[in-house]
Amino acid sequence: MDSIIKRQGFVERTDPTDLKIRRKDPMSLRKLIDWMLTPPDSAPRSTILIRCMVGGVFLWEGILKFVYTNQGVGRFMKIGIPAPELMAHFVAVLEIVGGALLICGFLTRLIAIPFVIEMVVAILSTKPALYFGTSPLPLPPAPPQSGVWAVLHESRSDYAQIMSVLFLLAAGPGPWSIDAILARLRKRGTRTSSGAGSAIEVGNRSVKTV
Repeated sequence: MDSIIKRQGFVERTDPTDLKIRRKDPMSLRKLIDWMLTPPDSAPRSTILIRCMVGGVFLWEGILKFVYTNQGVGRFMKIGIPAPELMAHFVAVLEIVGGALLICGFLTRLIAIPFVIEMVVAILSTKPALYFGTSPLPLPPAPPQSGVWAVLHESRSDYAQIMSVLFLLAAGPGPWSIDAILARLRKRGTRTSSGAGSAIEVGNRSVKTV
Protein backbone atom coordinates (compact mmCIF):
# COMPACT_ATOMS: atom_id res chain seq x y z
CA MET A 1 0.00 0.00 0.00
CA ASP A 2 1.27 3.43 -0.94
CA SER A 3 1.92 5.85 1.90
CA ILE A 4 0.77 9.43 1.28
CA ILE A 5 2.61 12.24 3.05
CA LYS A 6 1.48 15.82 2.58
CA ARG A 7 4.37 18.29 2.80
CA GLN A 8 4.04 21.96 1.89
CA GLY A 9 1.14 21.33 -0.44
CA PHE A 10 2.83 18.46 -2.30
CA VAL A 11 1.75 14.83 -2.12
CA GLU A 12 4.59 12.31 -2.05
CA ARG A 13 3.86 8.67 -2.76
CA THR A 14 6.34 6.03 -1.63
CA ASP A 15 6.03 2.49 -2.93
CA PRO A 16 7.41 -0.04 -0.40
CA THR A 17 8.57 -2.25 -3.28
CA ASP A 18 10.84 0.58 -4.45
CA LEU A 19 12.45 0.68 -0.99
CA LYS A 20 13.15 -3.05 -1.15
CA ILE A 21 14.81 -2.66 -4.54
CA ARG A 22 16.97 0.19 -3.27
CA ARG A 23 18.15 -1.88 -0.31
CA LYS A 24 19.35 -4.60 -2.67
CA ASP A 25 21.40 -2.19 -4.80
CA PRO A 26 25.17 -2.91 -4.85
CA MET A 27 27.50 -0.86 -2.67
CA SER A 28 27.48 2.71 -3.91
CA LEU A 29 30.39 5.11 -3.73
CA ARG A 30 28.82 6.82 -0.71
CA LYS A 31 28.45 3.51 1.12
CA LEU A 32 32.05 2.62 0.26
CA ILE A 33 33.27 5.92 1.69
CA ASP A 34 31.17 5.38 4.83
CA TRP A 35 32.60 1.87 5.14
CA MET A 36 36.12 3.26 4.88
CA LEU A 37 35.70 6.22 7.23
CA THR A 38 33.35 4.71 9.85
CA PRO A 39 34.70 1.26 10.75
CA PRO A 40 32.93 -0.73 13.47
CA ASP A 41 34.24 -0.93 17.02
CA SER A 42 33.23 -4.59 17.36
CA ALA A 43 36.81 -5.90 17.12
CA PRO A 44 38.29 -7.03 20.47
CA ARG A 45 40.17 -4.55 22.65
CA SER A 46 43.34 -6.55 22.06
CA THR A 47 43.32 -5.25 18.47
CA ILE A 48 45.35 -2.36 19.85
CA LEU A 49 48.31 -4.79 20.12
CA ILE A 50 48.16 -5.53 16.40
CA ARG A 51 47.86 -1.83 15.63
CA CYS A 52 50.90 -1.00 17.74
CA MET A 53 52.91 -3.84 16.21
CA VAL A 54 52.22 -3.13 12.54
CA GLY A 55 52.06 0.65 12.96
CA GLY A 56 55.28 0.71 14.94
CA VAL A 57 57.18 -1.26 12.30
CA PHE A 58 55.98 1.08 9.54
CA LEU A 59 56.82 4.13 11.66
CA TRP A 60 60.44 3.26 12.40
CA GLU A 61 61.06 1.82 8.93
CA GLY A 62 59.92 5.15 7.48
CA ILE A 63 62.31 7.06 9.75
CA LEU A 64 65.09 4.64 8.83
CA LYS A 65 64.72 5.53 5.14
CA PHE A 66 65.67 9.14 5.96
CA VAL A 67 68.46 8.25 8.39
CA TYR A 68 70.25 5.68 6.21
CA THR A 69 70.47 6.20 2.45
CA ASN A 70 71.04 2.50 1.78
CA GLN A 71 67.61 1.76 3.27
CA GLY A 72 65.87 4.44 1.21
CA VAL A 73 67.12 5.91 -2.05
CA GLY A 74 70.02 3.44 -2.38
CA ARG A 75 67.75 0.41 -2.00
CA PHE A 76 65.19 1.79 -4.46
CA MET A 77 67.93 2.42 -7.03
CA LYS A 78 69.24 -1.14 -6.75
CA ILE A 79 65.87 -2.82 -7.27
CA GLY A 80 64.97 -0.57 -10.20
CA ILE A 81 62.17 1.59 -8.76
CA PRO A 82 61.46 4.56 -11.11
CA ALA A 83 62.37 8.01 -9.70
CA PRO A 84 64.06 6.35 -6.70
CA GLU A 85 64.69 9.53 -4.69
CA LEU A 86 61.12 10.78 -5.05
CA MET A 87 59.58 7.36 -4.40
CA ALA A 88 61.84 6.67 -1.41
CA HIS A 89 60.81 9.92 0.25
CA PHE A 90 57.15 9.36 -0.62
CA VAL A 91 57.16 5.85 0.88
CA ALA A 92 59.06 7.07 3.95
CA VAL A 93 56.48 9.80 4.64
CA LEU A 94 53.64 7.32 4.02
CA GLU A 95 55.14 4.89 6.53
CA ILE A 96 55.76 7.55 9.18
CA VAL A 97 52.34 9.21 8.92
CA GLY A 98 50.45 5.97 8.24
CA GLY A 99 52.23 4.11 11.02
CA ALA A 100 51.27 6.82 13.52
CA LEU A 101 47.66 6.70 12.29
CA LEU A 102 47.52 2.94 12.76
CA ILE A 103 48.89 3.19 16.28
CA CYS A 104 46.26 5.80 17.16
CA GLY A 105 43.52 3.94 15.30
CA PHE A 106 42.55 6.94 13.16
CA LEU A 107 41.45 6.49 9.51
CA THR A 108 42.47 2.88 9.98
CA ARG A 109 40.77 1.33 6.96
CA LEU A 110 41.74 4.23 4.69
CA ILE A 111 45.45 4.02 5.48
CA ALA A 112 45.42 0.21 5.34
CA ILE A 113 44.85 0.22 1.56
CA PRO A 114 48.11 1.98 0.52
CA PHE A 115 50.01 -0.22 2.97
CA VAL A 116 48.63 -3.37 1.31
CA ILE A 117 49.73 -1.99 -2.08
CA GLU A 118 53.16 -1.09 -0.71
CA MET A 119 53.77 -4.57 0.70
CA VAL A 120 52.65 -6.27 -2.53
CA VAL A 121 55.04 -4.04 -4.52
CA ALA A 122 57.85 -4.76 -2.03
CA ILE A 123 57.40 -8.52 -2.45
CA LEU A 124 57.13 -8.44 -6.25
CA SER A 125 60.13 -6.13 -6.66
CA THR A 126 62.56 -8.13 -4.51
CA LYS A 127 61.54 -11.75 -4.04
CA PRO A 128 61.50 -13.10 -7.63
CA ALA A 129 65.17 -12.09 -8.06
CA LEU A 130 65.96 -13.71 -4.71
CA TYR A 131 64.29 -16.92 -5.88
CA PHE A 132 66.60 -17.09 -8.92
CA GLY A 133 69.65 -15.96 -6.95
CA THR A 134 70.08 -12.77 -9.01
CA SER A 135 69.00 -10.21 -6.43
CA PRO A 136 70.92 -6.89 -6.58
CA LEU A 137 70.49 -6.67 -2.80
CA PRO A 138 72.89 -8.50 -0.48
CA LEU A 139 72.02 -12.19 -0.23
CA PRO A 140 71.18 -13.72 3.16
CA PRO A 141 74.38 -14.38 5.14
CA ALA A 142 73.52 -18.06 5.60
CA PRO A 143 71.63 -20.68 3.59
CA PRO A 144 69.09 -20.75 2.12
CA GLN A 145 70.29 -17.97 -0.19
CA SER A 146 67.98 -18.67 -3.14
CA GLY A 147 64.94 -20.72 -4.04
CA VAL A 148 61.57 -21.13 -2.36
CA TRP A 149 62.85 -21.41 1.20
CA ALA A 150 64.94 -18.27 0.86
CA VAL A 151 61.91 -16.35 -0.42
CA LEU A 152 59.70 -17.64 2.39
CA HIS A 153 62.33 -16.88 5.02
CA GLU A 154 63.03 -13.35 3.76
CA SER A 155 59.30 -12.63 3.28
CA ARG A 156 58.36 -13.32 6.89
CA SER A 157 58.24 -9.63 7.85
CA ASP A 158 56.36 -8.64 4.67
CA TYR A 159 53.90 -11.48 5.24
CA ALA A 160 53.26 -10.48 8.87
CA GLN A 161 52.76 -6.84 7.92
CA ILE A 162 50.36 -7.45 5.04
CA MET A 163 48.26 -9.97 6.99
CA SER A 164 48.03 -7.60 9.98
CA VAL A 165 46.97 -4.71 7.76
CA LEU A 166 44.35 -6.89 6.03
CA PHE A 167 42.99 -7.84 9.45
CA LEU A 168 42.64 -4.18 10.43
CA LEU A 169 41.02 -3.42 7.08
CA ALA A 170 38.41 -6.13 7.61
CA ALA A 171 37.80 -5.97 11.37
CA GLY A 172 38.44 -2.31 12.09
CA PRO A 173 40.68 -0.78 14.76
CA GLY A 174 38.78 -1.97 17.84
CA PRO A 175 37.10 0.04 20.62
CA TRP A 176 40.34 1.56 21.94
CA SER A 177 40.91 3.82 18.94
CA ILE A 178 40.13 7.32 17.71
CA ASP A 179 37.88 5.86 15.01
CA ALA A 180 35.78 4.12 17.68
CA ILE A 181 35.57 7.26 19.83
CA LEU A 182 34.36 9.29 16.85
CA ALA A 183 31.83 6.56 15.97
CA ARG A 184 30.41 6.63 19.51
CA LEU A 185 30.12 10.42 19.39
CA ARG A 186 28.28 10.21 16.06
CA LYS A 187 25.85 7.61 17.45
CA ARG A 188 25.21 9.74 20.52
CA GLY A 189 24.49 12.77 18.34
CA THR A 190 22.16 10.75 16.10
CA ARG A 191 20.19 9.44 19.08
CA THR A 192 19.83 12.95 20.51
CA SER A 193 18.55 14.39 17.24
CA SER A 194 16.20 11.47 16.55
CA GLY A 195 14.86 11.56 20.11
CA ALA A 196 13.65 15.12 19.64
CA GLY A 197 11.48 13.98 16.71
CA SER A 198 9.71 16.18 14.20
CA ALA A 199 6.12 16.92 13.39
CA ILE A 200 4.74 16.42 9.89
CA GLU A 201 1.27 16.85 8.54
CA VAL A 202 -0.48 13.69 7.35
CA GLY A 203 -3.84 14.49 5.87
CA ASN A 204 -5.39 16.90 8.35
CA ARG A 205 -3.53 15.53 11.39
CA SER A 206 -0.16 16.42 12.91
CA VAL A 207 1.93 13.33 13.55
CA LYS A 208 5.19 13.19 15.56
CA THR A 209 7.88 11.03 13.99
CA VAL A 210 10.79 9.55 15.92
